[in-house]
Amino acid sequence: MTVEELLVLGKKSCHSDHAKILLAELLDKNPLELFNYLNMEVEEKVVEKYTKEIDALNKGIPLQYVIGNVNFLGNTFIINKNVLIPRFETEELVDYTSKYAKELFTDPVEIIDLGCGSGVIGLSLSKKISTKSVDLIDISEEALEVAKENAKRLDVKANFIHSDMWKNINKKYDIIISNPPYIKTDEEIEDIVKNNEPHIALYAGEDGLDCYRKIIKGIKEHSKEKCLIALEIGFNQANDIIELIEKELDNVKIEVKKDMSDKERMIFIFKNIE
Repeated sequence: MTVEELLVLGKKSCHSDHAKILLAELLDKNPLELFNYLNMEVEEKVVEKYTKEIDALNKGIPLQYVIGNVNFLGNTFIINKNVLIPRFETEELVDYTSKYAKELFTDPVEIIDLGCGSGVIGLSLSKKISTKSVDLIDISEEALEVAKENAKRLDVKANFIHSDMWKNINKKYDIIISNPPYIKTDEEIEDIVKNNEPHIALYAGEDGLDCYRKIIKGIKEHSKEKCLIALEIGFNQANDIIELIEKELDNVKIEVKKDMSDKERMIFIFKNIE
């Protein structure tokens, strides 16, 4: 079959953009370039894989899992069903953290990424700022394997620690960052998310704050005298999380940032930093 025939086949079953992205990925082409190859004959093994991937989409598997990778801040990260699909809000979290880090620290920093999943946060930060060490922490051993593969692919040195948040950690850090689970146990979410993405990385108790409690309780013990803490949050959780912070930490500056959709999605804590 030709590229054009496959695109027609794909568009009958799924969104035309998804059909192009899937085929472009298999042919190692930019989706915008496919129209330059419409008459190109495609190998039978590629045709078979393409039809299987179209079928997976029709069964409700997210496009990113079908492809097996995502672009995050210009780098390609492999992902699978053991890790969350990175969102644009998390890119904003990394961008803000990188900006603050460059303003606040002159020496290479020690970073911990709590609940690292595929490693997009910690590994991306290590490529944007000067680091002394990057520790990637997750309760899921399967997620850590994905993060290890991404570190290898990106040629980034990192330490991988199997731990429930701070449980197996005995260091202090310049930067503490996390996009933890924050969905309430009974909260309604999209079926494509609920049916495919790992629940251990989504749900965090009746009020969605269990992981923030763990993180915030450990900040005193695991933060250096001068420390930046960056947290991604649910769009309606800022006030509750600020309350948790104020109960545990003294003399810190707290800043809430909105995402591009004008929703409060990030909290930054500045410890001994003006």
